[in-house]
Amino acid sequence: MIDEDRIAGILPGTALGDALGLACEGMSAPAIERRFGRVSRFHLLGRTGFVSDDTEQAALLAQAIIGARGDDAALLRRFRRSMVGWLWRLPFGIGLSTLKACLRMSVGVRSPGVRSAGNGAAMRAPILGGLIADPARRVRVGRAVARLTHTDPMGVDGALYTAEVTARLIEGARPIDAVQHALGVVESAPIIAAVRAAVGLAEADADIHAAAERLGTTGFVVHTVGLATFGLLVAGEDVVEALASVVHAGGDTDTIAAIVGAWLGAQQGAARLPPLIEALAGGPFGRAHLLA
Repeated sequence: MIDEDRIAGILPGTALGDALGLACEGMSAPAIERRFGRVSRFHLLGRTGFVSDDTEQAALLAQAIIGARGDDAALLRRFRRSMVGWLWRLPFGIGLSTLKACLRMSVGVRSPGVRSAGNGAAMRAPILGGLIADPARRVRVGRAVARLTHTDPMGVDGALYTAEVTARLIEGARPIDAVQHALGVVESAPIIAAVRAAVGLAEADADIHAAAERLGTTGFVVHTVGLATFGLLVAGEDVVEALASVVHAGGDTDTIAAIVGAWLGAQQGAARLPPLIEALAGGPFGRAHLLA
């Protein structure tokens, strides 16, 4: 039986990781340590947590899935319209590939996606694993949603993978079992290699800095999926500590932590997310909005 609280944990978990990592985005691990010490609270503007495109796109996708009521064509139309409206609100942190795709959507290009292996499709995809229960439909819709912005096979497979891990965690699978199962929807050799490398590093009790050096921390989806997988596999019960560890690897901190946060939200449920969630900003894409 599906635990609805686990589904409800995905978006707030995404926001928690996103907001924790946002102030550190693009920084090296030593620079993060020098400036912030251990990241255990939000730092962008005071102690309030603000989210970026990672959380916002995931929320827009959730709304499209719910509003479409099982009609996949309507889902894609709704998400596409939402992305155009979102673009013209001048969102913070939008990736170049997503920007190009949204501009193409704005002028009615039928296939707006660009050939990119960035992480934009993967970062918003965990919610697919929560809201689409049928595995075949999840892959079909996941591929179509990913290709609206990212058409490179690695970018698409990264999205399918993050969604599938989420689906298995919601069902109560152990993280390692969720990861191994999710590889079944992946065809891209670099994604498979990165995930297997992450599993090996976790089994060898590597620390986050060794994992980051081996797996990479950039916005390249292969790096993102690999390090996020490592972060999930070594996470303990303390969600903030697990996310802080990923953030301290440096690089694309908000996106990698957002994916890990989504997975931990799916694993633990909204009710077990830490009190820090209360410090997320209100308003559009705020905590109350995401839970609703």
